[in-house]
Amino acid sequence: MNAPQARALQAWIGGVGLLGPGLPDWPGAAAILRGDAAYRPARTEFPPPQGLPPAERRRATAAVKLALATGAQALAMARRDAADLRTVFAASSGDAANCHALCEALASEDRLISPTRFHNSVHNAASGYWGIATGSMAASAVLCAPHDASFAAGLLEAMVQMHTSGGDVLLLACDTEYPEPLRSVRPIADGFGVALLLSREPGPSSTARIAVDAAAAFTDEPAHTLAQPELEALRRGIPTARSLSLLQRLARGEPGRLVLEQQAGQNLAVDVQPC
Repeated sequence: MNAPQARALQAWIGGVGLLGPGLPDWPGAAAILRGDAAYRPARTEFPPPQGLPPAERRRATAAVKLALATGAQALAMARRDAADLRTVFAASSGDAANCHALCEALASEDRLISPTRFHNSVHNAASGYWGIATGSMAASAVLCAPHDASFAAGLLEAMVQMHTSGGDVLLLACDTEYPEPLRSVRPIADGFGVALLLSREPGPSSTARIAVDAAAAFTDEPAHTLAQPELEALRRGIPTARSLSLLQRLARGEPGRLVLEQQAGQNLAVDVQPC
């Protein structure tokens, strides 16, 4: 008896959100990635978290603000409501400043941990704040892959979730910078977040179809890089910014095979076809 053939996973990208150093939103970033505008490095500006009650708004961390801001951009582009939308959250380092504050407290003589610091330390904190802000009761998956691999792992998870659930899935990936002394061993330069709304069928806002060959999803080929030195430095400097090679393809409408950085010998191969 022949083994069943693995099928390709495919999805249409109907909404994009982006926030990072010198990249205030997706339209502005798309112009830079196309080469229509110059890239001007600047610190990431975290907007106030929308949709949260006052108490939660005060407790929102940089990671939460990134998720809420980029998710709102993607939903607005696709004209979608978040209430019934499945989500996948991915981060390589989580909320780095909160981790630093916890280590600082534990290294002090007091050693008391703030309850706010504690509940922001769990890996699914951003997912919880998203549910509060949007009223979503839909399923949410949260993952962290080794070192710098989380964006590609999150993208693959979101595509699998979309095919198994039959509904659209919103991927939200972000990373934030560590203060010293952690920064010396995990030198993430700034906060960076990206959101992608994935659908099984094309829609009015779809920018591209992406596909992963289930029989050959992983490759030992090197990940694609960016030709612009400053953007390539940004791509390499923040784990979630590994998404920039895919985002540049979307901005330029360039088709073809793309390799996204995941793990050594297991980078993710994606086929991109603009709509």
